[in-house]
Amino acid sequence: MPLSLLACLLALLVLRGLATNEAFHDTRIATSVDKTTVPENLLKGGPIIDARGAKNQRPVSYRIPNHTVVLSFDDGPSPEWTPKILKLLADHDIRADFFVTGAMTTRHPELIRQIVAGGHEIGVHTFTHPDLAYQSHARISWELAQTQLALAGVAGVHSALFRPPYSSDASALDDWNYPVIKYVGSHGYLTAFIDRDTDDWKRPGVDEIVKAAMPRKPGAGELVLLHDAGGDRAETLAALEQIIVKLKGEGYRFATISEALGATDATVPVHGYQLWAGKSFIWASQAAVLTLPVLVALLAVVGFLNFGRFALMLVLAPLHARRSRRRNAWGPPVTEPVTVLVPAYNERECIANTLNSLIASDHPIEVIVIDDGSTDGTADIVEAMNLPFVRLIRKVNGGKSSALNTGIAAASHDIIVMMDGDTVFEPSTVRELVQPFGDRGIGAVAGNAKVGNRDSLIGAWQHIEYVLGHNLDRRMYDMLNVIPTIPGAVGAFRKEALRRVGGMSDDTLAEDTDITMAVLCDGWRIVYAERARAWTEAPASIQQLWSQRYRWSYGSMQAMWKHRRAVISRGPAGRFGRIGLPLVVLFGVVAPLLAPLVDMFLLYGVLFADAPITLASWGGFILLQAVLSWYAFRLDGEKPLHLISLPIQQVVYRQLMYIVLLQSAITALTGGRLRWQKLRRTGEVAAAPVEA
Repeated sequence: MPLSLLACLLALLVLRGLATNEAFHDTRIATSVDKTTVPENLLKGGPIIDARGAKNQRPVSYRIPNHTVVLSFDDGPSPEWTPKILKLLADHDIRADFFVTGAMTTRHPELIRQIVAGGHEIGVHTFTHPDLAYQSHARISWELAQTQLALAGVAGVHSALFRPPYSSDASALDDWNYPVIKYVGSHGYLTAFIDRDTDDWKRPGVDEIVKAAMPRKPGAGELVLLHDAGGDRAETLAALEQIIVKLKGEGYRFATISEALGATDATVPVHGYQLWAGKSFIWASQAAVLTLPVLVALLAVVGFLNFGRFALMLVLAPLHARRSRRRNAWGPPVTEPVTVLVPAYNERECIANTLNSLIASDHPIEVIVIDDGSTDGTADIVEAMNLPFVRLIRKVNGGKSSALNTGIAAASHDIIVMMDGDTVFEPSTVRELVQPFGDRGIGAVAGNAKVGNRDSLIGAWQHIEYVLGHNLDRRMYDMLNVIPTIPGAVGAFRKEALRRVGGMSDDTLAEDTDITMAVLCDGWRIVYAERARAWTEAPASIQQLWSQRYRWSYGSMQAMWKHRRAVISRGPAGRFGRIGLPLVVLFGVVAPLLAPLVDMFLLYGVLFADAPITLASWGGFILLQAVLSWYAFRLDGEKPLHLISLPIQQVVYRQLMYIVLLQSAITALTGGRLRWQKLRRTGEVAAAPVEA
């Protein structure tokens, strides 16, 4: 569903680009080449060439009869000039030929209907106005078919007349254009060149346009080229009046091409599937044109939110770093023992590493491992280790929240540290994590979760995300006193705070976010301890990463919805509801949900618009991300080597996370339920990396 939605939005952008003649536009114009393959009778014949059916191998040409003039208008319709030209023709009771482009037809359907209603003849002038000498047969067929589709949609007609863009009289046919005429003829089109080119698009002056429209020989029939779009046509309009009056005075009659040749009208009605296919195309194109301003506005929202978040980070993160460097910033050092809870479910690959890391802790701890019905012998491994400070509790499987509540009830101390069974602590982690509890107003502390298995590409990408998207965010939220999530891998709570909010809840799949918001709403402060580092084993495959982030995103949305009433509450809950919750929703949900628009406009810009400017803009954004990431790595004491993969992360990993979030939103909106999914661990993170 999310991929289908993004594909539909991209299709709307392309449809809009077609309607504005931006998508697939080719500005190349061929220069004249040899005419060795063009029959002599065509080069010296009339402006109408028939290469249809049996005539395809030996095309024939037709002249406009004597004392007959066909007025033809290219490149329209134009909302400014076409109605004025139609009125002038109606005033003189003249019918003409209008060779329209599909793009202009799509944008101005009412003008096509006016042309048809006035008895004028429609001709096909391609959809995007490319020089067909450079185009493949597939592209030529598409240009013709798409224009016919547009004509069917706006006026219920097709046309058998065709005029190539950038064409002139038949004598200009060459070895590049002649095959195009034969190919178009094989599809049933009569090709109309010209006798007289007024060059009105150059705006040479009214007198010059009138002079150029006059027949070379008195009384000779003429097919005259004018334009009703493409710029200022005031001179064309003024000259048209004089051309009509002057030629009428010389005894000329005015006719359409079909009338001049004594043939049936080239504009014919269509019915059934062709009609409704055309209508559907026009409706979709009009919807695309109307949708674009909305998409641009949403893109502006994305830009505002992202740059606003960057600005907040750059202002608040240094303040947090300065505060963190102050020793005893929270009051007297906290030295009393604390309880460390390790909920474990099928963690046989990791549990020994986790407990071994706690052996080296430089702070007094008791460890309670809550085995939540493991079936892989996790509890047996804990028993076999026989560590004196570790207590094992076996229980029937009930989920992580149930396991943590069991541990909270059994905890001997007032400060409770929570960690995952696949995480390892540094010797100083617990000590650094509990120091803020020297301030009695602090109810919980978020630690610094880091990726331990960062040597693979996917691990490096997650490492960048953790340092920039998680830890730098927490610095910002800390300074605003609205940290929304204490990571399950490393966090600490005052036991009293947990008791007051009813302990861990299984209402959501993000129990860590849920309990954090509950503690904030209860009036406790929550801070971020950057030196309390924990090394966790991140998912090692795309499938595992998808499962984890899908659960995180969905659970976080559940937690936001659960605490939505904080917006109208008073006191601390109201402060979080009116400051923290909107920031989390805007930065964590709205901005990422809308962020794929950036990539869609990037793709569209590279393929259909100005690729250099588009790529330069994207490069500037990546550079800003790189600077911010380097600063985050510097604050975290990390080596910036892994930032080499940042550009690829922005192209691949970021899009994956957006789609995960979009799918989570769809699941939430449709009332779907997501079950907990256990990730397969390898025990790769055995100890804290030396570089830390």
